[in-house]
Amino acid sequence: MKPLNLTEKILSQHLVGGGELPEAGVVITIKIDEAFTQDATGTMCMLQLEAMGVDSVKPLSVNFVDHSMIQSGFRNPDDHAYLESISKKLGIIYSPPGTGICHFLNIENFVKPGMTGIGADSHTVNAGGMAAIYFGAGGYDIALSMATGEYALPMPEVVNVNLTGSLQPGVMAMDVILKMLSIVGVKGGKGKIFEYTGPGAASLTLTERATITNMGAEMGASTSIFQSDENTLAYLESRGRAGDYQAMAADEGATYSSQIDIDLDALGPLIAIYPSPGNVEQVVDRAGDKINQVCVGSCTNSSYENIASFAELLKGKRVVVDTLLYPGSRAVAMQLANAGYISTLYASGVRVMENGCGACIGQGGSPVSGGLSLRTFNRNFPKRSGTDDAEVHLVSPLVAAASALTGVVTTPTSNVEIEATPQVDDSASFTMPLDVADRAAVEVVRGPNIMALPAFEALPETLTGEVMLKLGDNISTDDIQPAGIYLPLRSNVKEYAMQATYNQIDTTFADRSCAHRDAGGHGILVGRENYGQGSSREHAALCPRWLGIRAVVVAQFARIHVANLVNFGIVPLTFANIEDYDKVNQGDTVSIDVSNLEGNLTMTVDGQQIELVPAYESKDIAVLKAGGALPFFKANNNS
Repeated sequence: MKPLNLTEKILSQHLVGGGELPEAGVVITIKIDEAFTQDATGTMCMLQLEAMGVDSVKPLSVNFVDHSMIQSGFRNPDDHAYLESISKKLGIIYSPPGTGICHFLNIENFVKPGMTGIGADSHTVNAGGMAAIYFGAGGYDIALSMATGEYALPMPEVVNVNLTGSLQPGVMAMDVILKMLSIVGVKGGKGKIFEYTGPGAASLTLTERATITNMGAEMGASTSIFQSDENTLAYLESRGRAGDYQAMAADEGATYSSQIDIDLDALGPLIAIYPSPGNVEQVVDRAGDKINQVCVGSCTNSSYENIASFAELLKGKRVVVDTLLYPGSRAVAMQLANAGYISTLYASGVRVMENGCGACIGQGGSPVSGGLSLRTFNRNFPKRSGTDDAEVHLVSPLVAAASALTGVVTTPTSNVEIEATPQVDDSASFTMPLDVADRAAVEVVRGPNIMALPAFEALPETLTGEVMLKLGDNISTDDIQPAGIYLPLRSNVKEYAMQATYNQIDTTFADRSCAHRDAGGHGILVGRENYGQGSSREHAALCPRWLGIRAVVVAQFARIHVANLVNFGIVPLTFANIEDYDKVNQGDTVSIDVSNLEGNLTMTVDGQQIELVPAYESKDIAVLKAGGALPFFKANNNS
């Protein structure tokens, strides 16, 4: 029998219908062991489940509340009440505000080696640290997986990342993934799974591994994974979950599409420079740059080990800039308290914030105008911090601590010894599913901001309209549909679309697109490389669709965004020749014949014919023709 790598082993075990895995690029359907959402995506996902007529979910399912917890006004608490009640109705575990960040809670409580999962957040890939294969996806794909227990995707390439050596003093797991970003870039992981092996990988703790897999999302990777070994067992034992352990690794002689080698002995502290996680430099080359703020935590670096290391370096000293901490979970916060680190942090002048995403997604913690913030987070896109002219650089917790004490970018010179303190079980915070017999009596709570999904019409044979925006490279979902102060609008498509869509790029976009739509025109967007990078938020497709956008034509898309565009009936297309990008301008009248999505596609621009290539899969054609995934589902599941 052919030796298998770890990715192939897990996917083979979950392949619907069995058989052998196909070559990369061929669509496969796998059984899903877990599906989850967070509150910024969960309300729309649950509305879709209701529209689909689902009365009970199939796999283990969780609704986490971690993104928008400020509860300023009625919208946030109403959303949370809706999520809690619909969870009871459908048999979903509910994690209330304050319990912690979805990815950290998931690995603490639910993920086991060998599992498959899908989550409505791009950093779902965090679970790869536990030797599990988890994918980030849009809300409709989560709803469908909750309803069916299955997920379809193109078979990824599997790339071996061979780690040798060990982390040196002052170097952390964050530096490993920043090194990967310096090699692969922000789009080099598309269609790939990175499988970390070698003695360097074996030397890393489970939470260090999770930091690395978490930021695989910034490379555009499908997911990332480490083996399951004695370090995995040690973590599970510390959580009282030793029974969930199984050893899992690649077979001897397993093959990969390619290999990347990283010597951990040679690695130094790194920093990702604004405005991209891919702009990686040595910390020493930025030493002395003045900073205004430090933020520690997020799903990337919020483990006990991360925060205790940060606290140890601060012990007995005071920070000289505004310094904020976001623990990964209530369990981590209690463990820190038991070890005395919460007192240490307060004594050092650190602001200990709620257990959630917070400043990472623009929910508070904005830096001063024109300021520079050092963060242990995963993204530093423009304006994501909530301050338009501020800059954000990404660093490890040790660099963050050293810099908070000096007020300038500072290289840590040594490791720290942290207090060994037992982990805390906070699973009582979850609201567990009701018995099936009790679910029918649950009344779903719907506040006035929770609006039913809009109905979308089928795809016409020709899209005729106007180029509403011409965009450049690396347009993120933050650019398309910003979060931050707009997150409370996520349950109200009309308001979210009119107030936020592309407002950071062109404040006239929503009004122009709405008027064009109402006049019978189809809106077209044009861009270049890596369109739709960043988060999995499906509103970055849903809201443009509400505004009348029916096609997006770019040089190359980010993976999750293509699926979201298809799910909302927007046709994703790429230029056959990137030089043709220069032939299209904002305001041009265009038409695209979409009567045969399997044939040759062209866009006519002021009399010129431009060749296009589908970015969708053949399986998506029926969905696009129906006007999106929900109308397609309804048409084919009338019973």
